[in-house]
Amino acid sequence: MDALEIVKEYYEHFNAKNWNGMLNLLDENIRHEPNQGEVRIGLENFKDFLAIMDKCYEENLSDMVFLGEPNNSKVAVEFVVNGIYKEADEGLPAANNQKYVLPAGAFLEVQNGKICRVTTYYNLPLWIELVSK
Repeated sequence: MDALEIVKEYYEHFNAKNWNGMLNLLDENIRHEPNQGEVRIGLENFKDFLAIMDKCYEENLSDMVFLGEPNNSKVAVEFVVNGIYKEADEGLPAANNQKYVLPAGAFLEVQNGKICRVTTYYNLPLWIELVSK
């Protein structure tokens, strides 16, 4: 499988809430660069992140556009996050099942058939505004 196919499968697992499927595509030393906060290194830290996401958010990604590059190692993805804020996440507003629709993007790197970096970007102030209405 090439990088583009691996990343597409990763996001298919995300939308299916198949966390083990996602994790199986990640390198043991995955570098997760979130929009806010500290970089996470390693599968255990990524699992912890997924547990928080699963507890606090119900998300599905739509309008996905995947862009690969000639070296077949990096993929950019643009998408729309369609979500429900189920439970308050640390340092964020109170949750009351608020719905939100938020544009976002990610950059992923693949080496040796595994995703070794995931960098995610979205507009946090806009998200806070959407869930604070």
